[in-house]
Amino acid sequence: MKRSSKLLLYAGFAAVTFLVAIALRRAELVALGAPFALVLIVGLSWGRPAEVAAALRLKTDRAVEGQEVEAELVLTAPATAPAVQVELALPDGLRPVGGADSLLLRLEGGKERVLPLRLSCDRWGAYRLGDLTLRSNDLAGLLVADRAFRGGSLLRVYPESERLRGAVRPLETQPFAGNHVARSKGEGIEFADIRPYTPGDRPRRINWRATSLRQAVYINEQHPEHNSDVVIFLDSFSEVRRGDESVLSLVVRAAATLSEHYLTIRDRVGLVSYGGFVRWLAPAASDVQRYRIAEALLETEAVLSFVWQDIDVLPRRILTPQALVIAVSPLLDERSVNTLLDLRRRGFDLVVVEVSPLSFVQKRDDPLAQLGLRMWTLWRETLRFRYEQAGVAVVEWDGTTPLAAAIEEVRSFRRYARFASG
Repeated sequence: MKRSSKLLLYAGFAAVTFLVAIALRRAELVALGAPFALVLIVGLSWGRPAEVAAALRLKTDRAVEGQEVEAELVLTAPATAPAVQVELALPDGLRPVGGADSLLLRLEGGKERVLPLRLSCDRWGAYRLGDLTLRSNDLAGLLVADRAFRGGSLLRVYPESERLRGAVRPLETQPFAGNHVARSKGEGIEFADIRPYTPGDRPRRINWRATSLRQAVYINEQHPEHNSDVVIFLDSFSEVRRGDESVLSLVVRAAATLSEHYLTIRDRVGLVSYGGFVRWLAPAASDVQRYRIAEALLETEAVLSFVWQDIDVLPRRILTPQALVIAVSPLLDERSVNTLLDLRRRGFDLVVVEVSPLSFVQKRDDPLAQLGLRMWTLWRETLRFRYEQAGVAVVEWDGTTPLAAAIEEVRSFRRYARFASG
């Protein structure tokens, strides 16, 4: 509770008028200050400002980046509040739609007032909402009461994922049913070869054309359809930011797109967040895994650390044999660069999606700065060549083009290039 500027103005004018009247012994000057004194007496007798309570309620606690979320601001007061100013503190990444975050309204005593709100989710993340600051006046506007409310509503905004028509196919598959044609031969629908009949073969697999030509019974062999293990490797060692966009945001969006695609085609997807802290999720294929990965991506952040992180700290069930490892990295930290090369030496099927930080670099006219940028660019090209020599497909993605175009470059590389022996 504190005094308003109107109260101080009235009290000051009345006090000055009375003092001047006493000093000059002029009774008519008292008449000038009497109305202000009367307003103070009557206004202060009406009581204190009403204690206003507020709460923010969300219609849903989950959204996708770019969507709008409906919410309600509920205000109540035991007595009539003629003027209530509401300041809604929204975190970065959320903004009100079609309105301001500051309101001035009147509340009737004992009645609940509900104000609809729409919030635009401009960036992924986990947000705590409901932080409010209320200012209410008494009926005369002489006293002011300020109250701050700490919000408890949690809104999870998941990264927006891009739809991929195709993704990188693993070199090896797992012994579970899926959508990838395995190299091995067995029960399936993809034709592999023909062979002579052996006792126990099913008659429906007889190749009648080859049998009639060779005058012996031949059997069709097929490639079975298996799934694969895909491990998304996130590099969160470093961060480059310019305005509202950052390298880490692009890394998370790419990881969300890849994990959603592979889960849709029934592959087992795992996640490794490699940075200041090492976090992981074991590969799995289920709707529960989809939510686990989404929650893990919300917790991804760049943490400054000078501790050497060794990939050997991961359990063996994370980097399973014959797993496809897709690394999404800006390739800025030497630790992540060496770790990925070590994975390739250990025989893992590796693909690197390089989230380019060059678009976040501010170009200057200084010749020395231009020379430094050129040398840095050449160093990054040399780094890509090191990966390609090791048989690793590296594709550069800056976020301005669809991720599907970058993935298609990887597929072309793996289709025509000769892989190194490890």
